[in-house]
Amino acid sequence: MKLGDGIQYGVLIILIVAVGAMLFGQVLGQPVLLGYVETGSMEPTMEPGDGFIAVPAVFTPPPEPGDVVVFQATELHNGGLTTHRIVRRTDEGYITRGDANPFTDQDGVEPPVMESQIVAEALQVNGQVVVIRDLGTVSQIVQGPLVGTIGLIGSAIGSSGLLAGGSSAQSLVFLGVGLIIVSIVFDSVTGSRPRAKRSRRRSNYIKTTTFLFILSLLVLAPATASMVVPSGANTFNIVSSEAPNDDPLVIGVGAEATIEYRVINDGFVPILTVIEPQHPELTISRSVFTVSSRSNETTTLTVQAPDATGSYSRAIKEWRYLPVLPRSVILSLHAIHPYVAVAAIDLLLLIGTVAFGLIAVGVGPIRLRSTARNITTIQELKRRFL
Repeated sequence: MKLGDGIQYGVLIILIVAVGAMLFGQVLGQPVLLGYVETGSMEPTMEPGDGFIAVPAVFTPPPEPGDVVVFQATELHNGGLTTHRIVRRTDEGYITRGDANPFTDQDGVEPPVMESQIVAEALQVNGQVVVIRDLGTVSQIVQGPLVGTIGLIGSAIGSSGLLAGGSSAQSLVFLGVGLIIVSIVFDSVTGSRPRAKRSRRRSNYIKTTTFLFILSLLVLAPATASMVVPSGANTFNIVSSEAPNDDPLVIGVGAEATIEYRVINDGFVPILTVIEPQHPELTISRSVFTVSSRSNETTTLTVQAPDATGSYSRAIKEWRYLPVLPRSVILSLHAIHPYVAVAAIDLLLLIGTVAFGLIAVGVGPIRLRSTARNITTIQELKRRFL
């Protein structure tokens, strides 16, 4: 392979991985390595469709004024993810504003942003956000042609509720991205290398088993991550005080208080949520419910303060599942162990994916090259993008 071709292959692979990472983040409802802005609120720093490198908040120190953060809004965008700059820090939380906005978010309906709401920070070098121009626009172009395949996938998997309303087209992008990567690998190995002797091996074909393995991986990886990544323990502190105030976490000694707990689903697939208290003096009004795509549900936590003053830690565990099985089945498996339920859901998705793959391509080998023109897929990509 020539050096120039290798560089071009590398650029294409980086582009594909970048688009895939952004769309993967959309499925999960939070940025994964990369994010992009959809509105003009951050102009001129970032224009609509521009991408940026999103560093997860768990890997960064507490943000400072001037940092651009991605936070889970309370009121903005119907409680969705928002990318704005921190203006200042107060005792109540962070004050944020889009660079193009004349007023802060807190001058409107958005309360101060707590550190727990921040999911990522935009990478900055010398105080400037590292911007990848039009990367978000590219991701939207990639996902468009796949919308029409949602119905076929839903029928094959038997999960029409999961794909209702055409809301999970982003997750299907991985199918196309995976096939492109497979084609690049095969083309780089076999597409341009002359053969010294005739071979019976058809180098421009891929085995069906290989295709099904990659297809299953591309479906199961984001599906599993969407269940496992957001799940786990959420801890909060209460104060048992002789002088309670309006703060719901400051409770009178031995008294009870109610706290609203909101589950937000910024992803493109519904989720079945199970919430379990981790302390005998903590109860939940509604512990099992389904949150539709791009929406939220609220439940109430009732907390009993100890008889002695002081600060105390309380926790709940939240588990999320793709509702492709009946609720009763998922809950029965969850009672055994949460990962048993995840494994059962993955098994159903695997069976549906393999069935769909066999229906789509059959059991014979799959040709990677066009029958109309004797050019490889990588050559076609190079003509279109380079």
